[in-house]
Amino acid sequence: MSKLLSKYHAPDQNRRTQHITPESANWKYVHFDVYELASSEKITLPASENETCLVLVAGKATVTTPHQRFEHIGDRMQPFERKKPYAVYITAGESVEIIADTALELAVCQAPGKGNYPTRLITPQDIGAEQRGNGYNRRYVHNILPDNKPADSLLVVEVFTDEGCTSSYPSHKHDTDNAPQETYLEETYYHRLNPSQGFCMQRVYTDDRSLDESMAVYNKDVVMVPKGYHPVATIAGYDNYYLNVMVGPTRKWLFTWEKDHQWVNSETYAQKHKN
Repeated sequence: MSKLLSKYHAPDQNRRTQHITPESANWKYVHFDVYELASSEKITLPASENETCLVLVAGKATVTTPHQRFEHIGDRMQPFERKKPYAVYITAGESVEIIADTALELAVCQAPGKGNYPTRLITPQDIGAEQRGNGYNRRYVHNILPDNKPADSLLVVEVFTDEGCTSSYPSHKHDTDNAPQETYLEETYYHRLNPSQGFCMQRVYTDDRSLDESMAVYNKDVVMVPKGYHPVATIAGYDNYYLNVMVGPTRKWLFTWEKDHQWVNSETYAQKHKN
């Protein structure tokens, strides 16, 4: 099995199903956890030097920090409702308690913080939505914490890709610290499949093919992208959702297309597949 693939496991004693750290991923910035709580269960995350973005992938919760309380937030019971999520940005140095008001699937996205921005609730009204691509390369995006919204390090986005379509495509990379042309960003993909027994395919590869991994990704698995291109392809019968966390030394999403496949962005392709 690829070292870039973290398989889902049943909740452990801490109710955690995924645990990605800089040490386990062999990188510098991204921390990513997923918790599954039954109604009325709670977890407490201690204060640290990291800033945090809590994303309610599914379910409702009450979130409390030393200075704020957000009661009964959440508006979808599973991500394939395609409603925008609720999220909470938590500044570095603050602890947080999360109590599940229903069954809860919670993503905890963390990265080095500086405490520059206060804790805040991110509501569906705060989140931009867009369609990207055309034809068999169309996908639908919720920009939870993009680079034009305040945070020290974190970039967070969720993407829906219909069966038979590609996403994170044409292939692009962001592994060079060379702004304004490209920024270095580590990235995690937390995948969900509908129906849940399905799978999708993800490839991570570099120009020189020193890294070239292709993975069958099942429901609630995580793919780690330390460098290189990283397209996703869905399989007939199964829709895909993924939650992305991106972090690097510069908080900008600047990337380079792989030249061989960039033509899929062209108006010629768009017109050919226009509905």
